[in-house]
Amino acid sequence: MSSGSFSPDGRRVTWTENIDGNTDVFVYDIAGKQTTSLPLAKGVNGLAGAVTSFSADGQRLLYYHNGPTSPNDVWSYDFSTKQSRQLTHSLLAGLNADDMVEPFLVHYPSRDGKWQISAFVYVPHNAPREQTHPAIVYVHGGPGSQTVNSFNRIVQYLANQGYVVIAPNYRGSTGYGKEFTDANRFDMGGGDLQDVLAAADWVKQTGYVDPKKLVIMGGSYGGYMSMMALTKAPETWAAGVPIVPFVNWFTEVQNEDPLLREYDLATMGDPVKNKSLWEDRSPINFVDRVQAPVLLLAGGNDPRCPKSEAQQVADVIKKRGGTVEFKVYENEGHGFAKVENQVDAYSRVAAFLKKYVPAPPCGCTL
Repeated sequence: MSSGSFSPDGRRVTWTENIDGNTDVFVYDIAGKQTTSLPLAKGVNGLAGAVTSFSADGQRLLYYHNGPTSPNDVWSYDFSTKQSRQLTHSLLAGLNADDMVEPFLVHYPSRDGKWQISAFVYVPHNAPREQTHPAIVYVHGGPGSQTVNSFNRIVQYLANQGYVVIAPNYRGSTGYGKEFTDANRFDMGGGDLQDVLAAADWVKQTGYVDPKKLVIMGGSYGGYMSMMALTKAPETWAAGVPIVPFVNWFTEVQNEDPLLREYDLATMGDPVKNKSLWEDRSPINFVDRVQAPVLLLAGGNDPRCPKSEAQQVADVIKKRGGTVEFKVYENEGHGFAKVENQVDAYSRVAAFLKKYVPAPPCGCTL
């Protein structure tokens, strides 16, 4: 929940709430003691204005809307008509919101039955209703983060390439209470991995997906989870795309930024006392199990997950004759900021997936 502002006449007050990956705007009528959830489009809605989001007469409300089919824009809500009007248009020329995919919000039980897991599922437009599509389990980083119902250009690009995408909010994610966020503390790569594997279980049951065409993909901690999935459940995957991953808890804490090192120690415990845990949760120790082709992307100046982490994996897979592609963007850090690198990176991802896990034609436009 985030606070908002009072109306100029002091009769109303606003706030926002994150509800299962959507952010809704609420207005409380002080005199009438009534709370109203504004009828805004689903997505991440936020209140605008430096001091107040209300107009001077209190009849309109300025807000931001970031939805799955369009990036962040400014909108105005009229209390009298209960209608919204879009004021800015952020999609670039040539892109149409109708070409983007609106996800489904789904829930499934964790493999150990301890939690109900929330996920967003993107199905390509004009997808044939046969079991032919490849699917990508897209794992967010953090792990203290959340996949929300906002514009995700990478997911939209993949969906428009003909891939079903499921983006789970595994235990350790934010947005579902403190107990859920803390549920993978001292268990990184354990129960949270089972939640990710359960996403693969769920999507295989939809009827849209070829169970032999599953891809695991993610960045940062999502890259780590991708490597854990490729090594701990190798038979599940047809391909893997770990982006700026770490793969070895021991070398990670040796080479990363000192402040980040303290965070890792707080989540995994002492490397001496918990040595067996650290070894079991370091996918580098199990790379010989990887069966699927792997595309690794890394930043040359990454303080969080140094390129040496991905390099370890590439070296081992190459040595044992496996299939691996490895690209380092030497002028990047933790993630890719330069537009030319973003274009190159995700063009590589698309080419890699088309090569090893091709999708059927979907009539998509991007």
